[in-house]
Amino acid sequence: MATPEGVKYAIIGAGIHGLSTAYHLALELKARGKGSGEDILVVDKTSIGAGASGIACGVVRNNYFQPAMRELMAHSVGVWESDPKAYSYHPVGYMQISPESMHEDVGTIFEQQKAIGYESEFIEGLDDSMKYMRGLFDDWQAQGITSVLHEKRGGYANNTASLYGLATKAEGEGVRIMTGVTVESFETGSNSGAITALMTNKGRIACDHVVVAVGPWVNQIWNHLELPTEVSIKGADGSMHDGVPMWKFWCLEEGTLGVDPNMHKTNDGSFPPVIHVDSDTPLVSDVDGSVITEDMWGIYYKPDFNFGGIQGGAAPYKVDQKPDKVAVDPYGADSPDFIVDDNFIHMWCSALAHCQKRFEGQIKYYKNQERSGGLGCFTPDSFPVFDTFRENVYVIADSNHGYKMLGVGKLVAQEIAGEKSKLLEPFRFSRYAEGKLHPVSNSPFPWS
Repeated sequence: MATPEGVKYAIIGAGIHGLSTAYHLALELKARGKGSGEDILVVDKTSIGAGASGIACGVVRNNYFQPAMRELMAHSVGVWESDPKAYSYHPVGYMQISPESMHEDVGTIFEQQKAIGYESEFIEGLDDSMKYMRGLFDDWQAQGITSVLHEKRGGYANNTASLYGLATKAEGEGVRIMTGVTVESFETGSNSGAITALMTNKGRIACDHVVVAVGPWVNQIWNHLELPTEVSIKGADGSMHDGVPMWKFWCLEEGTLGVDPNMHKTNDGSFPPVIHVDSDTPLVSDVDGSVITEDMWGIYYKPDFNFGGIQGGAAPYKVDQKPDKVAVDPYGADSPDFIVDDNFIHMWCSALAHCQKRFEGQIKYYKNQERSGGLGCFTPDSFPVFDTFRENVYVIADSNHGYKMLGVGKLVAQEIAGEKSKLLEPFRFSRYAEGKLHPVSNSPFPWS
């Protein structure tokens, strides 16, 4: 495909957000009589799903302590459900299994899920929680669990298959997708701050609107746009905190236990919900009985034929480097620095065994040859920013909440077409200066 001299809408990034925005924008333009998919170009420096979306675990959940995130995810789950075949979506449900320190938080989540009509079940108490879990898995043995939130909707999707399904839908509407195109800088108008063209390794591409949907590379594009590297945040007490870095990186840790996915079925022979366990019970090694940690820990897992085993992960760790110094490339399994190590494998497999007897002694089957992991680029409060900058640049900075939020692209498309979204309003950049911050839970995960 020849590089076009110009296009009305240029979308940077062929991951979940870029492709979803492209597809839904094509539908919006056609419905409103404002154009078609032929007005939209998606560019990616590598290929479809080459970044975070392509290595994502694929979990789709509503389990958020923040009302705004919960409502946004309820919308996204609806988009996943709209075409499960094309999106390779498995609606098996999701479970948040927690200790007493999270009981109140999870109870709040349940009450607000009920208020928005999102079907879930909440089990409370040590004995009732154990009874409920053993009703699903007769080998359940995790101790210290005092609440179980069972979301009946949600589940997981196969990452690569869903992205190509989304790309097919976008191209079916006339959207062009060009890979191997790196955005190196931007051209601005002479009398405004608006962007007039992408300057790429394949030449200049003039444009009227830009959408940035680049996941972990958002810091780089942010710098190209000459946006602020530090922000001022208004605290709950009204005081201002200046000089807060706009971006920080966390390393994500996931992996696969290479056993038959069929070994992780429920008592009635069904495939289970996605399991997420947070625990403050000391985690003991399944290898030698040593104590791995006495701090709070968390894991998630699911049987997945796409990955070929039991796939999941644990809480990420913060990268102690200035954002401009973090080597995002090469990304994922090709990175020499940001992939899982033996400590993760030991911890995660031991945590699986802590939860279910069937996983005891299974660490030998971990897919060590398929080292995984990746970087997530997080905002100051670890929640997304969806907003317009430089007059005509819409930035989707998902703060690693990304893959599950398929519906964000639909809402962004509506905003670009002229319809403001109430669901996206809590995620504007201005919230930092205004002190309109999201509440923080007691989970060990920065995105909960």
